[in-house]
Amino acid sequence: MKSKSLDQVGYEIRFQSLFQEGRALTFPCDAEGHVQMDALSDRARDNYLYARAVVGREYATPAVAPRYH
Repeated sequence: MKSKSLDQVGYEIRFQSLFQEGRALTFPCDAEGHVQMDALSDRARDNYLYARAVVGREYATPAVAPRYH
């Protein structure tokens, strides 16, 4: 099966800051919230791994939503 590019995914996973209103980290994903980490830049991959590590301390539990282009 052919892998989809990030532009074709159509969803994003959003980590909302617990302390700064309006601040969030978002990453392209599939409908189940799976992120293609090998398709992320080094910086985006570092941010994604950081956000996952601090859920409940700095970021809320992530939510998956349709991505509007």
